[in-house]
Amino acid sequence: MTNAFHRRRRSGLVVAVALAAATAACGHGQGNPLREPTEEELGRAAPDSFRVSFATSRGPFIVVARRRWAPHGVDRFYYLTKHHFYDSTYFFRVIENFVAQFGISGDAAVNDAWTDRRIADDAVRHGNTRGTISFASQGPNTRTVQLFVNLKDNPKLDTFGGGFPPIAEVVQGMTTVDSLHAGYGEGAPGGFGPRQDLIMRQGNAYLRRYFPRLDQIRSATVVQEWR
Repeated sequence: MTNAFHRRRRSGLVVAVALAAATAACGHGQGNPLREPTEEELGRAAPDSFRVSFATSRGPFIVVARRRWAPHGVDRFYYLTKHHFYDSTYFFRVIENFVAQFGISGDAAVNDAWTDRRIADDAVRHGNTRGTISFASQGPNTRTVQLFVNLKDNPKLDTFGGGFPPIAEVVQGMTTVDSLHAGYGEGAPGGFGPRQDLIMRQGNAYLRRYFPRLDQIRSATVVQEWR
């Protein structure tokens, strides 16, 4: 019995060592997927469509992304969501009867990594109708990580500043999105809401201190894919 016990113990030790070595080998040379995304990873195409489940402080909602609407934008959204970029982020700009904007990380180091990782423009193939989701931008070829949900039909956004191509749409739980706290209004300097530059530098600590009523995305998870 003693010899059999020791053989099993040695066998278990060998397996454990082998698993540890395999894990180390797999992780060798791989950086943090949010702080150090590789160009190869960012260049991979997303599925034709996929479903994302959002859990928020107001309740759940579900989104379906459609690559045919905006391939570059959907590819970026897929990468970010698969790596949980939007987990623990806030709806920092909610303008009643207009848009609900989110997508600045609560981690300043992650924000630094994505500031200059811009994606090429997509044509506007679907209108900014109520419930659709588009990337925010500051002009041609400036989209990075921020998104907004259209709280009403916003046809002007189809052409304004070159247009904001929708990448996805809310298919369930739009009442949750409608209920997001909008009391802080427009961000500074145009209003008294959060300053994006301070969110970028200070992360969620800034929002929790000065804007405690903002609603949070607790998790955003890809739950189904179609190829």
